[in-house]
Amino acid sequence: VQLQASGGGLVQDGGSLRLSCATSMRSFGNYAMGWFRQAPGKEREFVAAISWRDSYTYYADSVKGRFTISRDNAKNTVNLEMNGLKPEDTAVYYCAADTRFTPATVKIDWAYDYWGQGTLVTVSS
Repeated sequence: VQLQASGGGLVQDGGSLRLSCATSMRSFGNYAMGWFRQAPGKEREFVAAISWRDSYTYYADSVKGRFTISRDNAKNTVNLEMNGLKPEDTAVYYCAADTRFTPATVKIDWAYDYWGQGTLVTVSS
């Protein structure tokens, strides 16, 4: 399984970006797709996730109301629409796939089996 994240870049405080994660998976079953991020000097943290079976979404409190995760079945992609970006959102963003999805672990990085290479998001003040 391959995951390819794209869409990162430099944006000003309050701006918007749209990240996409293309996946080679063809049968998703009870999967979840998630986005995590890691800022310099900090641990990787959960951002958002979507369950493939019912499209239920999960968000970190820090991004709730600003970020929206969605999926495109036809293109096998998961998107992260980021609005109202803040300097503290600066990080490398990673998409990941959890092939044994449960709501109890959807926000935990070790539950995810496959990871993309990351895309850098920089928000200037």
